[in-house]
Amino acid sequence: MTSGAPPRVGITSFATQGGSGIVATELGIHLAQRGYEIHFISNAMPVRLPAFEPNVIFHEVETSSYPPFPHAPYSLALATKMTEVARFHELDILHVHYAIPHAASSYLAKQMLRPTPIATVTTLHGTDITLVGREPSFFPLTRFVIEESDAETAVSSFLERETREVFDVQRDIKVIPNFVDTHVFVPQPKLREKNPLKEPGQKLIVHASNFRKVKNVDRVVQVFAQVRQTHDCRLVMVGDGPERGPAQRLGRELGVADHMVFLGHQESMAELMAMADVMLLPSETESFGLVALEAMSCETPVVASDRGGLPEVIEDGKTGFLHDPHDVDALSASVRRILEDPALARQMGLLGRARAVETYCIRCVIHDYTRLYDDLLDRVCHKRSAG
Repeated sequence: MTSGAPPRVGITSFATQGGSGIVATELGIHLAQRGYEIHFISNAMPVRLPAFEPNVIFHEVETSSYPPFPHAPYSLALATKMTEVARFHELDILHVHYAIPHAASSYLAKQMLRPTPIATVTTLHGTDITLVGREPSFFPLTRFVIEESDAETAVSSFLERETREVFDVQRDIKVIPNFVDTHVFVPQPKLREKNPLKEPGQKLIVHASNFRKVKNVDRVVQVFAQVRQTHDCRLVMVGDGPERGPAQRLGRELGVADHMVFLGHQESMAELMAMADVMLLPSETESFGLVALEAMSCETPVVASDRGGLPEVIEDGKTGFLHDPHDVDALSASVRRILEDPALARQMGLLGRARAVETYCIRCVIHDYTRLYDDLLDRVCHKRSAG
């Protein structure tokens, strides 16, 4: 970093609708608004990135096929692009979201940039530790890149503990939770009342995920089928993935398919969360549960799993209800309680909104990142002046 110049940060994440991609994009945008120069380095334009944002530059990673390669080597192409961007734009920090493959690529880029120092930050989001990282073919590499990053963060205390236990990591891992833009995810009572996704008098249950096994999508449909027996309601499914087809078939088998709407991926999540009367998230595990926080910010009560990081976000009995993700009866009973008790739903919504604003707003969380960056930048500047 040259004297008087804004800090320059390269950010890499998956360009998907998942929580890690959303958080990485939102973090970059808000850092740019605070004077940082942000360079997104990825294979595609990150989600929720506006058409133009001052201080934000996107660099596309391109891979080429070569006959001897069984697969295009994206992680190597990413490392090369990181090196190229870091050199040309004099980056100070490479901040990657997800250990595999992004932290491995940033490690390679750091070695290629020597002797010019650059700091690396790895943010762990979940399945990079709880699923991918545990694969025998990735385990040694995951542990190595965690140890080699200059700074390591995790989005929940649950994930920080999992990382230490699974990989026997001794280094410091700072917990910096995910956050929500409480100026975008806001209550919209009129929209909920005149909801275009339901008939007058109906209630709306919403589920949003990437429709993988871990999200327990079949339980969502089973809970909805039970609730439909006593309440006139509709289920909106937001997202896409391998479990979408099985969920649609299960809806037909249970006789509720005509009351289910599959919207696929959507950009207007703030409106959808504000429309919902209940957000249903019975995942096998969630390292944080960003979509639950977004619902809370819109004053929407959440019925969710009691696993992973969700109990850190949702206060059971106050901002929502938590249950064993396989207990369909308990999940259904809690959804019914919210639907049939407007006072309870209102109170939970207000408490959820207050928690989002007071604990998980951008202003609350981004300070932790900027302080971490400042510490790393001091080290980079010291190395550069010494060299």
